[in-house]
Amino acid sequence: MGVYMKVTRDFYQRSAVEVAKDLLGLVLVHETKEGITKGIIVETEAYMGPKDAAAHSYKNIRSQRTEIQYGEGGYAYIYLIYGMYYCMNIVTNKEEIPEVVLLRALEPVEGIDLMKQRRKTDKLKNLCSGPGKLCAAMGIDKNNYGMDLCGNKLYLEYQDSISYKESINIVSSKRINIDYAGEAKDYLWRYTIENNEYVSVKDKKVLKK
Repeated sequence: MGVYMKVTRDFYQRSAVEVAKDLLGLVLVHETKEGITKGIIVETEAYMGPKDAAAHSYKNIRSQRTEIQYGEGGYAYIYLIYGMYYCMNIVTNKEEIPEVVLLRALEPVEGIDLMKQRRKTDKLKNLCSGPGKLCAAMGIDKNNYGMDLCGNKLYLEYQDSISYKESINIVSSKRINIDYAGEAKDYLWRYTIENNEYVSVKDKKVLKK
């Protein structure tokens, strides 16, 4: 992959649902001392702030951890699950609207040997097939919290082929592992590229968008 156009601030300053769909087919890039890794985003989940019982900002609960969500879109919201796995979210929308998109899976495209080294596996389809896996493979951790995605270290770029973006089919389904969230667990705010082999969970029941 060559040098392609970086995603700009206005892309992120929309609702999480809109951004979650439009992220599919874009490329996540992380430049580190170890090298550059890139992956095509193939699975996302939208978390819609105060009205979403699955969101960390549900009922406008603010904390040191969630404060970054209340700023403008285009920043990284990183948190730890199970005390051992990092998850990367992208802050979306305008200031004081705390919505985010969780990146759930990538299709590795560059720096694959480095990803394998970080993940300690040679299985390509298993490198980034889950939020914790992709963070490990991409070298993303707490040090990336609050990072500006319009900067030069951790950012998104468009693929060289616009036709790729137009050729994919997006499907929606229920989000993963949020059974605690009441009726919000049934919202179809998980988006995947149809038939992509790198998604984290294969769904039998999906809706085409």
